[in-house]
Amino acid sequence: MIPNFKAHPWHGISVGEQAPEVVNVFVEIVPADTIKYEVDKETGYLKVDRPQKFSNIIPALYGFIPRTYCHDEVKRLAIESGSTDVTMGDNDPLDILVLSSHNIHSGGLLMEAIPIGGFKMIDKGEADDKIISVMVGDHAFGHFRDVSELPEAEINRLMHYFLTYKNLPNEPAKCRIDEIYGAEHAKQVILASQEDYANKFGG
Repeated sequence: MIPNFKAHPWHGISVGEQAPEVVNVFVEIVPADTIKYEVDKETGYLKVDRPQKFSNIIPALYGFIPRTYCHDEVKRLAIESGSTDVTMGDNDPLDILVLSSHNIHSGGLLMEAIPIGGFKMIDKGEADDKIISVMVGDHAFGHFRDVSELPEAEINRLMHYFLTYKNLPNEPAKCRIDEIYGAEHAKQVILASQEDYANKFGG
């Protein structure tokens, strides 16, 4: 008899057979959450990271792409595209936002998403890219294929969250966004993070 087990969402789940065109996403937090959850790297269970500060609520489904890691190759891409002060990747799985019109009530789930762009975010010298994607089959967002097709207000809404979510009032910004890039560069970042994962963990 095969014992029941839970696959680790970072290491035990595929990035997706069609990656980087379509990727698996493990969703950690949803817009309704007032607590920031993240996967515990050792056990694979969701854990409480911290309460969200003030009115900063995540504006889209948020999680990571399994079997990715942000290290030397992700750092190299950031430097090659102009962020010369980057010293390292953030040593975490690659973060991803998923745009969807559906009201999904909690994280801890898997979905397929189509990468359409991203933010090259630099956080205290670390390359901390945020891939922007759309949920496969979503009736409002699912037809988008590049971030340039999104309304400017939607981009500003996503950017505002990442530029302010760690800050107390009147504090200087702790991170910056050097570039908003399109689908092709997002796919390069995904491939680089897969290479970093293979170099770190094998396979």
